[in-house]
Amino acid sequence: MKRARAEAARWLAQAESDLGFATLGAREGYYAQACFMAQQVAEKALRALHYLGGARLVVGHSLLELLDPLTMRHSALEALREGARQLDQYYVPTRYPNSLPGGTPAEVFTKAQAEQALAWARRFVEEARSLIVAA
Repeated sequence: MKRARAEAARWLAQAESDLGFATLGAREGYYAQACFMAQQVAEKALRALHYLGGARLVVGHSLLELLDPLTMRHSALEALREGARQLDQYYVPTRYPNSLPGGTPAEVFTKAQAEQALAWARRFVEEARSLIVAA
């Protein structure tokens, strides 16, 4: 269990660092990048919880798919489902112009989207932190 907690803490630390970077990006007007990083923050927070539970390898990038098995052990995580749905939409279109019908991600994503994405990312980190600290 000690090793699982240490690995979870490593993933959470990176999620927290990425959240700081995403916040700076949004502040400077890099909304598409902030949305993508918010998705990454949530992904790393969920991975931390998988490692806390003893996983040796966590595969996949869908927040919904990462969240599903965790809600069986931690029902409070169900409250993150809507955030997972929203943030999953930022995995590809925030990075590649050919994933949009026109324009570029830098032109399309908005401050409001980035702010909402960061709010969800913070919730993922807070939930993961509380479970890791309690372990």
